[in-house]
Amino acid sequence: MSETASPAIAFKGVHLSLGNSRFHFDCAFERGVVTAVVGPSGSGKSTLLNLVSGFEQPDSGTVEIDGVDVSRLTPAERPVSLIFQDNNLFAHLDLYTNVGLGIHPALKLTQEERGAISQALARVGLQGFERRMPASLSGGERQRAAIARALVRHRPVLLLDEPLAGLDPALRSAMLELIAELQAETAATMLLITHEPRDIKRLAKNVVFLQNGRVLLAATREEFFRRDDLEAVQQFLGESDSAAISP
Repeated sequence: MSETASPAIAFKGVHLSLGNSRFHFDCAFERGVVTAVVGPSGSGKSTLLNLVSGFEQPDSGTVEIDGVDVSRLTPAERPVSLIFQDNNLFAHLDLYTNVGLGIHPALKLTQEERGAISQALARVGLQGFERRMPASLSGGERQRAAIARALVRHRPVLLLDEPLAGLDPALRSAMLELIAELQAETAATMLLITHEPRDIKRLAKNVVFLQNGRVLLAATREEFFRRDDLEAVQQFLGESDSAAISP
């Protein structure tokens, strides 16, 4: 993790109870890079992203973005975009409208913003798809449309909750390349939930590993793959192939 620059996102003494689950986060996320958020099921990965986005609010402690306490702000008030595994497109709206909603919920768009929608779709390989309906698209095309919607929002923080799950290997590889290119172009701070070590190797500079609602390890990618002293990390990597994955 960077020690010289202020973090883009900081959890300071954050506590949250959800049913019988307890979460406690004290961690920070480096500005302008991809950080992989990983760990076993139920460890708190989606909860952490929900705390950043505003879909959950801490019982105590603060969540800061760019040094500003956003703990009590609504999702709409936060400088954050999200991409989910199910892409979250409205099935009854065409792609132009779906992407346009990322700019303004009432679709009150300037001429420049209207042009930006087509430009964003073209950037993700969906040029001319403005009037296509989500049901007519492949899974990969729907995910590309979701990325286009995030692009037009121009938010400095992008949260990706397993956006590549369920894609075939070739499409997954293409989407990894697209996300890497967009991050390089926009310098956005990205938090990526993934269960795939290869996603970490391709995209992430840093890794935050969660276990039982807490941060077990916050490290650079290289250090993460070297940590053979943590059983939970080795279970995640898979003891049989962790050496082959290691950079």
